[in-house]
Amino acid sequence: MQNMTHIAWCGLGFGWIFIILLFWILLILGIIFLIRRLLTSVHKGETRKTALEILKERYARGEIDKKEFDEKKHDIQE
Repeated sequence: MQNMTHIAWCGLGFGWIFIILLFWILLILGIIFLIRRLLTSVHKGETRKTALEILKERYARGEIDKKEFDEKKHDIQE
């Protein structure tokens, strides 16, 4: 009887170790995911262009003419 109790507790112990290990792995992966998501969203915010910068690029590429550029620039700055 003592031998069976010992076997049962050993099996239960390894099960708990596995569950605890799995918990910590998932927790660490979750933290890494959140940090990467936060850094990615901060990085995207830095590269955002203003409306005037986009307008200047469109004018430089020849998509709009001088008159339209001046009208839109006036609208933006109001």
